[in-house]
This record gives sequence, structure tokens and C-alpha cells, in this order.
Amino acid sequence: MQEPCSVLFSLFNLLAHEYGIAKVKEYIPASYRLRRYYLLFGYFGLASWTFSMIFHTRDFNITEKLDYFAAGASVMYGMYYSPIRIFRLDKPDAINGKTGTVLRLWTIVCVSLYLAHIGYLTFVRFDYTYNMAANVVVGIVQNILWTWFSVQRFRKVGRLWAAWPGLIVAWLILAMSLELFDFPPWWGMVDAHALWHLGTVGPTIWWYNFLIKDAQEDLQSVRLKA
Repeated sequence: MQEPCSVLFSLFNLLAHEYGIAKVKEYIPASYRLRRYYLLFGYFGLASWTFSMIFHTRDFNITEKLDYFAAGASVMYGMYYSPIRIFRLDKPDAINGKTGTVLRLWTIVCVSLYLAHIGYLTFVRFDYTYNMAANVVVGIVQNILWTWFSVQRFRKVGRLWAAWPGLIVAWLILAMSLELFDFPPWWGMVDAHALWHLGTVGPTIWWYNFLIKDAQEDLQSVRLKA
């Protein structure tokens, strides 16, 4: 095992997603339209951290690509489902009762962008700088969206949990900064990248708790209107 701490902390993240998936299944009813998107978020997370563990265990060309591609898929999925929740693209049209055209177009755009990204890295050039830049840009966009949503949601419900997305984004930005301030590994094992992996465990658990709180509040408001 080449990087045991990175493997261990990747495992912690995988377990955090397992915890989150179990909580979503337990506390959000299957009838809630956003539930499937939250579960897919968890499954993308499981795949991403599984390939991360494999890559940090043994660095080969194939394990590196699988790690990068899975991480990119997880980041892109985060970009995909963020507007679906924030702007409720999951809700059916009032006219025909079916999911709107905007959601279908958004799905096509996100899938196409991801396939183009993977195609470039596979068939043109495996460019580390480009890959990092692409993931950072996609991450920044969704962080801005969730921070805006956090402010709007807090104003609407007036409860602290509604501000959690903004606080989680701030935590993730601080954790990501570890990658910028690299240093020689402690004891030959704990480097900045490993600590970045450790720093995402807490926000992941926290994020699932927010999704559940948000869904329950949404369902409660629907029941009150009915």
C-alpha cells in the first residue's frame, strides 16, 4: 500500500456516504421526487472513493485514470443535481404533469460535458492542469449556487440548519486549501492530499443531514398547504 493514510481517509469518506445513503432511505419517503437524486449522489460518492482507495493503494496508469474519471463524475453529478434542487427542476409541468424540458436539456448538457471531458483526457491528452481546472470551476459554480440557496432558504425558514450549505461550502474551501500548501509527508505517510481527504469526511455527513432536514421541511410545507 503506497499511501496508507490516503487509503484510510478515502475509506472514511466512503463510510460517510454509506451512512448518508442509509439515512436518506430511512428518513426521506420514496415518494419524494428528490430522493432518487440524493441517492445517486451517494452512489457516485461510493464509486469515487472506492477508486480513490484503489489508486492510493497502488499507482498504475489504469488506477490513476479510474480515480480521476470517478472523481470527475462525482463532481459533475454534484453540478447536475444542484440546480435540480435549488430551482426544483424535478417538479412536473402544470400543463401535462410530466417532468419539464429544462430538466431533460440539463441532463443532456451535463452528460455531454462529462463525456467530452473524459474523451479529451483519454484520446487527446491526459492533462493534469486542465483536469484540475475543470473540476475546480465546476466545484466553484455549485458552491456559489448552494451559498446563494443557503441565504435564501435561511431567510425563508429562519432556522440555523437552512444556513448549513453555506457553512459546509466554507469548510470545504478551507480543506481544499491544504492542496495549495503542500509539505513533506509527516512520518512518510500524512501529506496535504491525505489531510484534504480527511477534511471532507465531516462535511459529507453534515451534508446528508442537511438534505434530510431540507426534505422534511419541504414535505411539511406541502402537507400544510394541502
